Amino acid sequence: MILVADSGSTKCDWIFTDGANTRLTFHTMGFNPFFHNSELIESEIRNNVALADVASKVDHVFFYGAGASHASRNEIVAIALRKVFTKAEVMVDHDLLGAVRATCGDDAGISCILGTGSNSCFFDGADIHEVVPALGYVLGDEAGGTFYGKELLRMFLYHELPDKIHQGLIDTFGLTKEGIFEAVYNKPNPNVYLASFMRFLSDNRDDKWVRDFIYNGFSKFINIHIWKYPNHKDVPVHFVGSVAFHFSDLLKEACKIHRLNVGVITREPVINLVEYHLNKVQSAV
Repeated sequence: MILVADSGSTKCDWIFTDGANTRLTFHTMGFNPFFHNSELIESEIRNNVALADVASKVDHVFFYGAGASHASRNEIVAIALRKVFTKAEVMVDHDLLGAVRATCGDDAGISCILGTGSNSCFFDGADIHEVVPALGYVLGDEAGGTFYGKELLRMFLYHELPDKIHQGLIDTFGLTKEGIFEAVYNKPNPNVYLASFMRFLSDNRDDKWVRDFIYNGFSKFINIHIWKYPNHKDVPVHFVGSVAFHFSDLLKEACKIHRLNVGVITREPVINLVEYHLNKVQSAV
């Protein structure tokens, strides 16, 4: 019995399966060891009664998460998982590895994350190579939800938005300078707050300004990240994450202009990760 999890900073998708007839899906808040400690992670998992109910049946946990890129941070998550899934072997690794396994499998390719945050790497079929570091929502996250949210709020406060978009933000969120400052500088998880404005952009995706705004963000991501890989035109470029999925038409357009070969675009890599691990488990038998 295996349990596979793919966690961004906003949400975590879980699938439990026996490889045959049983397959259960769960959703929790996202867990990022930069922002969350072991106690909170354990508590949130236990609060999902359906997920906690299968804990005793789990033999292997494969957890891929944002922020899980260093052994010390991975252990924060692993401690919580071991306390809940007491009979299981626990693996915690970076969401970038999850993106690679969900898109490239064992083949060479460039795999990108465009969700709450953003990241990219080249996989040569054996090893991952990161040319451009992920700088997080303060310094980076180009084309991720935090990037778009930060740019949108900055332009709102500077009165640089079209009147329709500016007023739409006020009508939808009751935005004020004080409220924005409170959410960004004083409340927890400002990255999730910034990314929450992607729903507004999605709801207004037919507006030309919004489409140009999203497209320009994708172009910036391609220029900063993908073009840094010398073989970016020779291998497929894959994308995982909600931003890539919901704006896939604009993403494909940007990739076409930049002469990239688009591969897989998926919102929920956890589905492909389940198949990856089932194949690995079965081939080891």
